[in-house]
Amino acid sequence: MPQIETWSGLPTAVRDHLIERMHDRHIGLADLNQLRLWTESKPEVPEGPWYKDFGSFKLCGDGRYPKTFLLPHQVAHGQKL
Repeated sequence: MPQIETWSGLPTAVRDHLIERMHDRHIGLADLNQLRLWTESKPEVPEGPWYKDFGSFKLCGDGRYPKTFLLPHQVAHGQKL
């Protein structure tokens, strides 16, 4: 299983999209710190669609790349981590 890609390793378009969604969904510093701690642990992620529920937001990805943020009430698809 691949490990999630680091922020600096993400394609520019993916990074820009994630930043836009962070602002749109009002993801705060405490939330981002949770995300940082999780990504620094170099978690393994499935090859296909997945999501990680942090309580106040969900991170959705596909393979090693995170793709978007969802609000808690939004439905995520893929394997739950």
